[in-house]
Amino acid sequence: MIGTIKTTGLLAATGLATVLFMQPAMALEADAFIERVATVYGAMGYDLSFGEATLNGDTITVDGVTVNMQGADEPMVVDTELTFSGVVENDDGSYSVDSLSVPDIDTEFAEDPVGHLTLVDMVAEDLWLPPEGDTSAVSLLQTVGRVASGPLTITRDGAEVIKFDGMDFSSEFTYDSSDALEEVISSFTISNIWADLSTVGEEEPEAGAVITALGLTNIAGNISQSMTWTMADGHIVMDEFLFDFADIGKLDIKFDFSGFTPEMLDKIYAMQSSDLDPASEEAQAQQMMAGMEIAQAMTITSASIRYDDAGLAPKLLDMFAAQSGADRAAFVEGLKAMLPAMIAESGVPALNDVVVPPVSAFLDDPKNLEVVVQPPTPTSVLVLAAAASNPASLIQALGFAVNSNQ
Repeated sequence: MIGTIKTTGLLAATGLATVLFMQPAMALEADAFIERVATVYGAMGYDLSFGEATLNGDTITVDGVTVNMQGADEPMVVDTELTFSGVVENDDGSYSVDSLSVPDIDTEFAEDPVGHLTLVDMVAEDLWLPPEGDTSAVSLLQTVGRVASGPLTITRDGAEVIKFDGMDFSSEFTYDSSDALEEVISSFTISNIWADLSTVGEEEPEAGAVITALGLTNIAGNISQSMTWTMADGHIVMDEFLFDFADIGKLDIKFDFSGFTPEMLDKIYAMQSSDLDPASEEAQAQQMMAGMEIAQAMTITSASIRYDDAGLAPKLLDMFAAQSGADRAAFVEGLKAMLPAMIAESGVPALNDVVVPPVSAFLDDPKNLEVVVQPPTPTSVLVLAAAASNPASLIQALGFAVNSNQ
């Protein structure tokens, strides 16, 4: 009996001591995690000041954060609870986090007229913080797997003016046989965007008149982007960056270039975190040297901007024709006649044959218009900059072309 009491008392005392010793250790772990977050994002140009952090199991809750960004006049204050769930400190000292969530936003941001904003289901998933002392670009690229939100709604005096169904940015990381980052495949979407522009004229009458004339009082569409980035050669291919709006048109931006490696990004981060005054001669000299190095390293394979009309271009031509007092056919003929003179003002006569025929065809029948850059062989930005001294040769070096209605 005595032995049982002694054993029970020893276990109780040991358990109490364990709890007492665990409390400061748990707080220290929460603070260490938050300090790591601040350090990692500090290397990317963000100055983060967190509120009190508490730990409960594998969940760390933080009482708000203040974000100072380079170039911003005022800090951004996030006065709400941040919840990091599924936090694990790995053997190498890195941290893995299942998700970061914040409470839904439901707030007024203006009084006259009353502006109200709601944004729900905000989350960041598959977070990772590199080990202490590692703020290399290749590590920073892997810090977030996905950022998303549910519906956004903005109202003006109770009436909806802007909304979307959701936003989603995600990255997929692939690794080689030595577990080194090999490729990042990312995508971005904002789905079912809708906006009521009918009230713009109340504050900006001229803009409101244009919106009404073009029939743009209500717009709806989607934004999407898809990109692949290979680490070894800094090869970035943006398959699409598409703005697609009903009864307006599609604007798609694509590019393919190489040389933007993590090492290049390291140098950019180093400049951002420099203590030098950005206006000082030393800082400007460093920026110039870095710019030259980037221009030398980066090569362009292709780039394009394409617009496919869905009703906007004819409305624009009709509006401008009415303003000039002519019918549309006469107005278009006048524009086409002016094109060679406008090209001549650029001082690059070679552009005439490249630009005038396709633009004239688009004005006659607005279907699509595309501007393309595609050098015969991948060419460095520095070489292209040097070729700019002879515009005619630059057109050839760039493989510059304008296409329409294709």
